[in-house]
Amino acid sequence: MRIFETHAHYDDDAFDDDRDSLLQQMHKKGIDYIVNIGCSMDNSRHIVKMIQQYDFLYGTVGVHPSDIQGLTNADMQELEELSKREKILAIGEIGLDYHYDNVVKENQAKWFLAQLEIAKRRNLPVVIHSRDAAKDTLDIMKEHHNGVTPGIIHCFSYGVEMAREYLNMGYHIGVGGVVTFKNAKKLKEVVEYTPLNRIVLETDAPYLAPTPYRGKRNCSLYLTHVAEEIAAIKNVSIEEVCAATYENAMKIYNVEKK
Repeated sequence: MRIFETHAHYDDDAFDDDRDSLLQQMHKKGIDYIVNIGCSMDNSRHIVKMIQQYDFLYGTVGVHPSDIQGLTNADMQELEELSKREKILAIGEIGLDYHYDNVVKENQAKWFLAQLEIAKRRNLPVVIHSRDAAKDTLDIMKEHHNGVTPGIIHCFSYGVEMAREYLNMGYHIGVGGVVTFKNAKKLKEVVEYTPLNRIVLETDAPYLAPTPYRGKRNCSLYLTHVAEEIAAIKNVSIEEVCAATYENAMKIYNVEKK
C-alpha cells in the first residue's frame, strides 16, 4: 500500500529538531511522494533548494493570501522563474482567506489573480486555499481559471453544493485529518458525495493532525488514518482509497512513475 502526500510543510519550524530523520523514514513506511507547498516568497525560494535533498520530495511555489503584504510585480516575475526549477510541480498555495478581521480583500484578490495567471502561462496545476471566502474564491475560479489547468481545492471546508461546483470545473478535493474528527459532518458528506477518482490525500503537516493525534504535530505517516476514514465513509477498502488517490495525484502533478 503506497501513499502520495499532496500537501505538507516540512520547511516549518515544527520540524527543525528532526526533519531529516523523519523524512528519511517516509519511503520505507509507504509514503512514495511528498509535495512541499509554498506559502511565501522566502519559503518558495527555500523549497526549490530543499527538494533537491530527497528523491521523493517535490515542491510548489506560491504566496498564501495571509502572506501577501509587501508583494510586488517583481516578486511575481521571480515566482514565475522559480516555477521553472526542477521538481516544482504547481503554483500554490494561493487563494483567499477572510478568517481574520483585518484582511484587505481587494489585495488578496489581486495577488490571487496574478498567481493564477502564472499557472496559466506555465501550464501548471494550482493548489487553492480558501477559508471563510467561499463565494469570492468560487467566483474568481469560475471567471479566471475554470479548469484551465488541473488543481486541488486544499483542505476543503465547504459543503456538497460548493464541492459540486469545483468538481464540475474539473478540480480535485483535498482531504486531510479533519475528516477523522467527530464533528466534521460537512466534510464527511463531501467525501461521500465526491467520486474516489476526484479525491487526494493531504496532511497540511504540521497542522490538522487526524484523530488519534489531534492537537499534536501532524506528519505524512498519519495519512493512513485519513485513508481509513475515507474507506469507511465510501464503504471500500483502504487499499482502494490509497491506490485511487495515488493515481489522482500522479495525474494532477504530472509526476513520472519511478
